[in-house]
Amino acid sequence: MDEQLIAGVKSLLDRWSDKVPKNVFGVEKLVTIKHQVLMMMDQKEKDLLRNYVNMCLGEMRAIGASDIDIGGWGSRNLVWLRVQGVKKSHPEYGSFTLDESDMIISSVLMESQRDALYKNKSVDFSYSFPAGDGSLYRYRASVYFDLDDLSMNMRAINTNIRQYEGYGFHPNVTQRISLEYTKEGLVLVTGITGSGKSSTLDAIVDLNNRMVNAHIIIIASPLEYVHNAKKCIIRHREAGRDTLTFKTGTVEALRQDPDIIVIGEMRDPDTIMAGMEAADSGHKVISTLHTSSAIESLERIIGEFPASEQDRIRNRLADVLRCVISQKLVPGHDGKRVLAKEIMLMTPSIRSAIKNKNIGEIYQMLNEGSKFGMFTIEQDLKHLFSNNKITYETAYGYSNNKRMMKQLLDSI
Repeated sequence: MDEQLIAGVKSLLDRWSDKVPKNVFGVEKLVTIKHQVLMMMDQKEKDLLRNYVNMCLGEMRAIGASDIDIGGWGSRNLVWLRVQGVKKSHPEYGSFTLDESDMIISSVLMESQRDALYKNKSVDFSYSFPAGDGSLYRYRASVYFDLDDLSMNMRAINTNIRQYEGYGFHPNVTQRISLEYTKEGLVLVTGITGSGKSSTLDAIVDLNNRMVNAHIIIIASPLEYVHNAKKCIIRHREAGRDTLTFKTGTVEALRQDPDIIVIGEMRDPDTIMAGMEAADSGHKVISTLHTSSAIESLERIIGEFPASEQDRIRNRLADVLRCVISQKLVPGHDGKRVLAKEIMLMTPSIRSAIKNKNIGEIYQMLNEGSKFGMFTIEQDLKHLFSNNKITYETAYGYSNNKRMMKQLLDSI
């Protein structure tokens, strides 16, 4: 920790704090900071603020933190880090008033990002800076208002990809997600925020990049890991910067000769429909959903559409879907997080259940589908508990079906 840098930033902000009027709030206050502070600072002072942010981001990587939070009423003037799933304040990073943290956060925003923040009250973007070893540290950032002052979260993007082979997927799963075996269809990676979906998505992209000669188009918001071309040419398109939206980027991709289209998130009906149409037209589409199970993923997609359209969506989804990987990161015995997952592969019986509105029957099909490479999250949690990776309480607490989880655990 560079205490001299922290002291220098604190001294700098003390000098400029008088320029921030005490009778303006929210957007008006930020506009004042922009004109009366940031535009009046010399480049050396601006660099000092940026160096402080970069130092914090470098330090968080050194201790294995996934996220950093700065600013806003809720922070109590401190910097907060999430390490192995636990978020705590870290006074050693310095203490800053709301005005001071507003200046720090404003200093990392570009003009277009400030405009978006003023208009929408939040802005998401990617942030990067060169590390000392020559690599590029990348972060997914979100700046938003907390009681009229700015808060910022930055999530570290891995500089290295977890190899696909390390996930231990069944060969049937690999056949569904690899262009070498299957040229079309929809693959979903699902989970709540912080469940490792992006890492799994990148591992799948890297597998194809190493195994087949192809064209991959990645549409994300913001872009996280940047893949280097191996056997594939890979295009990275950030929604809002390189293309307007996820839907627009997906439709445009169909005219760009892709083999695989990666959609960072299916967050609305238009994007879901565009993704299914791309898969239906003979492309492999890989995307994510914020759902905690395969069945919830099916219900979420169908439920995004009006009742009058749901039969059509149900049939189309059954035709294009190939695989759903649902995952969670759960606390392990060693303090590190362990990946627990659920796998659904599109078999004739599951396809029929979707089309016939019998989605509730699919859980039992997963439960009995080990020969195909399928299993429920409860079965995987039982496996982790049996192998002394997690506690009984963790297995039960992170399960979706508590009754089934208890039966499985008590049968050991």
